[in-house]
Amino acid sequence: MLYIDVFLTCQNAILNGVLITRQNRRDKEYHFQDWFKDRLTSLQATIPFNFEQPGRNTYPDFRIVQNPEGYEIKGLEYPGRYKDYDSNSQVPRGYHNGMTVFYVFGRYPKNAGSEYPVNDLVICHGDFLNADRSYVHKNKSFRGFGSYGDILIRDIKMYVAPTPFGLLNGVESLITLILPADYPVDNRLVPVGRFSRVEVTQMVVGYSLDMQTNTIHPQFIPNPSAGTVHDFIAYRPAILQTINALGQAVKMKSTGEQEDALQEAEEEINLDEQDGVN
Repeated sequence: MLYIDVFLTCQNAILNGVLITRQNRRDKEYHFQDWFKDRLTSLQATIPFNFEQPGRNTYPDFRIVQNPEGYEIKGLEYPGRYKDYDSNSQVPRGYHNGMTVFYVFGRYPKNAGSEYPVNDLVICHGDFLNADRSYVHKNKSFRGFGSYGDILIRDIKMYVAPTPFGLLNGVESLITLILPADYPVDNRLVPVGRFSRVEVTQMVVGYSLDMQTNTIHPQFIPNPSAGTVHDFIAYRPAILQTINALGQAVKMKSTGEQEDALQEAEEEINLDEQDGVN
């Protein structure tokens, strides 16, 4: 159960004050990836395994060679936009090309210089973000736009998904692992919350864009698995239980709280776009 070893290695590093190091001010994304890579490297000293980092802008960011297991890394500035995140051209999911995908969300201080701590961390199975395994992402394009009909339009989809910080109460300032309820664990972990996500009645199967009015129209069909309940359990290291430091129980936010979180995140996206922030 390498995912437990990875989680505990991250937890130990955070508690021991291992800092994120930003190589330069233009490094806006990869510094947290580098921190996580160092955790995998340190874990290799105790457990024989190998991993690959295929390259920038690949999915997932790290792939375990011996196990069909991958890790997608999402660093989040705080204060800042942390209740949702941009998933560039790859919809969140728990499985990809035969691999189980885990997402690593770490929050760190905004504008903190070149070295700074990880404030809190959530590693979650991708099914917590999206349980659908049937959708295959592809970018498409066509030529014919513009006065002379020779401009290519590329349909490069951007997915924006809620983070565990936008979906859950009880994860801020703590270190948490979220797994499907039927996932195997051992006595190094203790549960600190059980919750569910329920599939919606309608699913999006397409959209159309009116370029004259700049309006977008989603297309829905009934979801064949509507009402399916997906159960999850949140865990923390058992060693924290012995010192009475497990922290808060983890619970799903209410529907109203989730809607408020998403609305707040959308407002932050709009402000970024107005300010020209990518």
